Amino acid sequence: MSESEPSAAGVTGLLAEGAPLAFRVVATDGDARAGVLVTPHGEVPTPTFMPVGTLGSVKTLTPAEVAATGARIVLGNTYHLWLRPGPEIIAALGGLHEFSRWPHGMLTDSGGFQAFSLSDKCQLTADGFVLRSHLDGSRRVLTPEEAMRVQRLLGADIAMQLDVCPPGGVGGAQALAACRTTTQWAHRCLASRRQAEDRDGADPQALFGIVQGGTDPALRLAHAEELGQLPFDGLALGGFSVGEPIEQMHEVLAQVAPALDPARPRYLMGVGKPADLVRAISAGVDMFDCVLPTRNARNGQALTRSGKLVIKNARYKNDPEVLEPGCSCPTCTGGYSRAYLRHLFLSREILVLRLLSVHNLHLYGELTAGARQAIVQGRYPSYRRRYLDGLMAGEV
Repeated sequence: MSESEPSAAGVTGLLAEGAPLAFRVVATDGDARAGVLVTPHGEVPTPTFMPVGTLGSVKTLTPAEVAATGARIVLGNTYHLWLRPGPEIIAALGGLHEFSRWPHGMLTDSGGFQAFSLSDKCQLTADGFVLRSHLDGSRRVLTPEEAMRVQRLLGADIAMQLDVCPPGGVGGAQALAACRTTTQWAHRCLASRRQAEDRDGADPQALFGIVQGGTDPALRLAHAEELGQLPFDGLALGGFSVGEPIEQMHEVLAQVAPALDPARPRYLMGVGKPADLVRAISAGVDMFDCVLPTRNARNGQALTRSGKLVIKNARYKNDPEVLEPGCSCPTCTGGYSRAYLRHLFLSREILVLRLLSVHNLHLYGELTAGARQAIVQGRYPSYRRRYLDGLMAGEV
């Protein structure tokens, strides 16, 4: 274990005038690290989970409700906001922070994953992605320069480079090609940011590079070293949880994440389940995002320390218990019974989607806060072991 928590004044002072970002590791326990990410919109304790607000909102919840789960940074998506309502409209209305009324940190994904997930409507070229809008079929071209232009207009604290995300289990040639193109686009994204700052005098925006390489540890490490030589403010691991066996993902993460530059924040994109977070934190990952907690909530699934609870199951028809006894989220402390939540879900009442979403995000907030405390106190291995043992129960 390393040093104790810094003073608030000391951490805030890390963000130099005009700097887009600052990051400091305040404690370590093995490869696991606790830190503070400082953005122009406030401090973010790490490890942290970023709720996904793809279209500018975390579905069903107000910004205040999201913040009450402990979240201090959320994610918006370049591709979707590019199509609707358009970055120019958002910029004219004060940027995505003002537009969405989210006062804390914000990161925007570049659209590379959407190009992967909409592959039937997308063509990869050397210049970028040629897409057909999923809304109206219109032809769009997403280049590294366009991704940066859109993200500047959105005005998030952290932008992501445009990358190529290959599907899970692809051969070495395809994974290598994705790395090479991603590196070329990394240079173009960095050049675009420099040109915009020189031309417009725009406020600096932090930019993260994205390490690809599939499930080949050697390729991942080589790509990480290559991107680590570029002046990115942080490094992300993309292309995980895209169809590869979950055990293989954990094995590769354990080798690659600790090798990323220790002075910069490390972000694992699109992952995942609570067990995934607990394992990845032990490998030194600082930041996570995933649609799982809110999407599962809208499908009637509550996540607990003892596994998944499917609220529509008949076993809960007369159950007076809350989702998770001892949970401090508003759904549980408010006394909403499993029987009532089941009734709401089967009746298609919107309230249940909100109550389950609050509960699930609160669990992620408690998970990362607990991990941070355990790292500072030098007991992360036991925290990980107890958390994983509890999840072994499966469905509640």
